[in-house]
Amino acid sequence: MNRIKLNSDVSFSRIVYGMWRLADDENTTPAHVQAKIEACLAQGITTMDQADIYGGYEAEEVLGAALKAAPALRDQIEIVTKCDIVAPVGRYSDAKAKYYDTSRAHLLASVDHSLRLMNIDQIDVLLVHRPDPMMDHQETGAALDGLIASGKVKSVGVSNFKRHDWTLLQSAMNNPLVTNQIEASVVAPECFTNGDIAFMQEFGAPVMAWSPLGGGSLFGDPLSPMLAALNTVAKAQGVDATAVAVAWLLAHPAEIAPVMGTNNLDRIARISDATKVEMDRETWFALYTASIGAEVP
Repeated sequence: MNRIKLNSDVSFSRIVYGMWRLADDENTTPAHVQAKIEACLAQGITTMDQADIYGGYEAEEVLGAALKAAPALRDQIEIVTKCDIVAPVGRYSDAKAKYYDTSRAHLLASVDHSLRLMNIDQIDVLLVHRPDPMMDHQETGAALDGLIASGKVKSVGVSNFKRHDWTLLQSAMNNPLVTNQIEASVVAPECFTNGDIAFMQEFGAPVMAWSPLGGGSLFGDPLSPMLAALNTVAKAQGVDATAVAVAWLLAHPAEIAPVMGTNNLDRIARISDATKVEMDRETWFALYTASIGAEVP
C-alpha cells in the first residue's frame, strides 16, 4: 500500500484504521484487538487512529492491553490520538458540561494519560480534536512544541479545524502542523468546495477523512441515487460500494487518508479493496454529481 509522508519523521499508510468503536465491541480481549491490527498490517495498513474520548475514554486502554500482550506490534504501527474534548463521562464524569480544553495543563495531562493507557513511550501524531473558542494560541502552541521537544509526541496536527483555526495555532508554533482530520465522504462533499481541502493543498499537508462512509448513512437507503451510482462502478470493477466510496477519496490529489472504522474482521480484511478501484476524472465527477444531486454548473 502507498504511503503519505507527513514530515521527515512520520508517514501514514494510505488508509488509516479508525479505533473509535474499539471499546464498543463485544470482544475487547487483547487477542481480538491484536487480530484486528494484524488484519490491517496484512494489507499494509499501519496507521491506527485513536482519541482519548473514544469509548467514553476507554478505547486507548483497550489498545494498550493488546500492545502490552504483543509489544512487537508497536514498532509496526503509527499511533494517532487526540485530546481537548472534556465530556462528563469516564474520568471526567464530574464535569458540569461538555467543553474543550487546550490549556497547557490539560494537554500535558492528556498526553500522559494516553501514553500510560496505550502502554507506549511516544505518540506519533497528536491531534487537537476540536477548535477551542477559548484557546490561548500562544499557550497552546508552546505546550504542543514542548511535547515534541520532550519526545512524548513525534508530531502535531489538528482535527475539524477551519483555515483560521489552523493559521492561528500555527502562528504560535515552531513545529509545523502536519495534518487536519475533517469529515469527507460522498455524502459530505462540502469540504471540496468550502475551502477546507483547498487550504490543505495550499499548505502542503495531507488530509485525514473521518466518517468516509457517512457514518453508515450511505447504506441507509437502498434506493438512493448515490448508492446506485456507487454500485454501478462497483459491479464493473468487482468490488463493493464501500471500496468505491473510499476510492473516490483516494483519487483526489490532496492526499486524503480515509479513516476506516469497523470491528468486523471480515470487513477489516477488505478495507484495501479500495486501492484496486480505477477512478478516472469522469467517474469521479459522476459520483460527485450523485453526491450533490445535480450536474456541476
